Amino acid sequence: MKYYKALLFGSIGSIVETSEIQRKSFNKAFKQYGLDWNWTKLEYQNLLSKSGGKDRISRYAKKKKIEVNSVYLRNLKTKLFNNYLKKNHLKLRPGVKNLISLCKKENIKIAFVSSTSSNNINAILYCLRNSINKRDFNFIGNAKLVKKYKPNPDIYLLALKKLKLKANDCVAIEDSQESLNSARRAKIKCIIFPGKFHSSRKFSGALKKVYRLNKNIILR
Repeated sequence: MKYYKALLFGSIGSIVETSEIQRKSFNKAFKQYGLDWNWTKLEYQNLLSKSGGKDRISRYAKKKKIEVNSVYLRNLKTKLFNNYLKKNHLKLRPGVKNLISLCKKENIKIAFVSSTSSNNINAILYCLRNSINKRDFNFIGNAKLVKKYKPNPDIYLLALKKLKLKANDCVAIEDSQESLNSARRAKIKCIIFPGKFHSSRKFSGALKKVYRLNKNIILR
């Protein structure tokens, strides 16, 4: 069997399901800020069509015709989200643990190619500490490493540089269209592994769409 040389987990959602926790964290932040906003599951699902918490808040505020401090709100939401992660253990998504184990056994490099904040990354890895280890990854991205976030390809291009690999040596796993676009713009083949809030979407340009990871993911 011929494997790819690297497996690139693109977003937090490609490893663990957090959309509902994030939605509740946004709503708690709004309440603490004094807003009467309450994003329903359906509403939040629609808002996820574009990435970036700060921009999501700004667009929503513009629609409501009010001014808010979107940076403060995003940071407050992140604090609430991370506090939840520190106090709770989350389960890896189906097949993630076994696939990481197989990659380690076959000497396939593993990367976490996220352009979210380092606080979010650290909180996720902490709450998953009983399942995966930070040392399992040959590269871990974060927002401070690039100027342009997804759907721009910058974080993927940086990962390729750090891993010393070419785009066709790797396969990426993403859970949203914008993140899929990021991988494709870096010329990396990408498999869609949609979470609960993305499962009904149509994905353009994906190599394939799966709901559980297995060894076929890393087969060329």
